[in-house]
Amino acid sequence: MQETRLDTARIRAARRVIDPIFLNTPLYRCEALEPDLGCTVSIKLETANPVRSFKARGTEVVASRLADHGPRAVVCASAGNLGQALAWSGRGRGLDVTVVASRFATVTKLDRIRALGAELELVDGDHEMARERAVAIARYDGIRLVEDSLDIETCEGAATIGLELVGSVPSFDTVLIALGGGALATGVGHVVKSLAPDVEVICVQPLGAPAMTHSYRRRRVVTTDSTDTIADGVAGRFPIPAVLDDLLLVADDAVLVQEASIIAGMRMLLDRAGLVIEPSSALGIAAILEDRERFAGRHVVTIVCGSNVDMDAYHRWVGAPATHRS
Repeated sequence: MQETRLDTARIRAARRVIDPIFLNTPLYRCEALEPDLGCTVSIKLETANPVRSFKARGTEVVASRLADHGPRAVVCASAGNLGQALAWSGRGRGLDVTVVASRFATVTKLDRIRALGAELELVDGDHEMARERAVAIARYDGIRLVEDSLDIETCEGAATIGLELVGSVPSFDTVLIALGGGALATGVGHVVKSLAPDVEVICVQPLGAPAMTHSYRRRRVVTTDSTDTIADGVAGRFPIPAVLDDLLLVADDAVLVQEASIIAGMRMLLDRAGLVIEPSSALGIAAILEDRERFAGRHVVTIVCGSNVDMDAYHRWVGAPATHRS
């Protein structure tokens, strides 16, 4: 593999500092999805943990290193999931955690950040404005800034999911990964391409938040003026150059999906799999729904990456589960 920021030996070592509660998450074939999707589908479920997302794999690595030899205070910008994860990991290691978020972020996520003991500062703008404020706080207070996807710990923590995937039986042909800032995609993609190079790595992003996908396709950073998607967890506008470089080495493709397909995927995962998830987790299913022919006959793994969703909004999007007669 060409030059990359990620290191497989460090990724294996990361498993030793991540709380086991976040490791070895369920991976199972979900046959109930297959008649509608036309392919074999396995789910990697990253929601059955105290912060209900994969993000703590990375924050556990960050917090462990800071607890050993770093500042005792950290700040991050978050749409919600990273903030919860950093609050959880920091609390367990005696770190002071500040999270900056948009006041328009999912209320459920904001409430949970507060409940986990972090100081929460809200800004009147989107995630990029929150990031600017977090940078300013770190500089003014002289504390550690945790930047999701740029900090290699967040990528290599997420990459431990890849170790669990490639060690699974039976093998699979394709992995579909939600694409936002890139930590999940570059981390899992690195491990899969290092250890199972024949597996196709496909990243999926909403059509209403396409910056990283456009950057991938043009092989240079492309920014957008705004985002328009219910998948708040992947709604970035300014890709990080170093993360794009890593992504270009491991992704076979990046695709954009419509909001209607994301909602259909959420509804299908509720109705067929009994899973209440946030929109970002449905991106993989949405990709299959929009191109069944591409995935026909394959064994596809999709990573269900988070379930922190505002239930009022969820019910508006998904409605009641379908009722099946016996």
